[in-house]
Amino acid sequence: MNAHTVVDLLRQALLATFWISLPILTIGLLAGIVMSLVQIVTSMQDTAVGTVPRLAAFLVGLLFLLPWMLARMVSYTTVLFGDLTRYAR
Repeated sequence: MNAHTVVDLLRQALLATFWISLPILTIGLLAGIVMSLVQIVTSMQDTAVGTVPRLAAFLVGLLFLLPWMLARMVSYTTVLFGDLTRYAR
């Protein structure tokens, strides 16, 4: 296995990680913005007020997106193991 193959494997793994985590991170970002706006409007600066809804948004997003995320991971792993002979040289 040469350096180009290793770099390509690493690039594919990082891209797969990026695309799998992007929807959850987007949900967290949007929930954080909404909760920050709510805290600004209500002048309530308690940390639990912002943290609990963000965690709930992460949980709901994870429950809805978990089948898609698992399908992407299984697809990536299947492609990786299917082409294992190329990497074992």
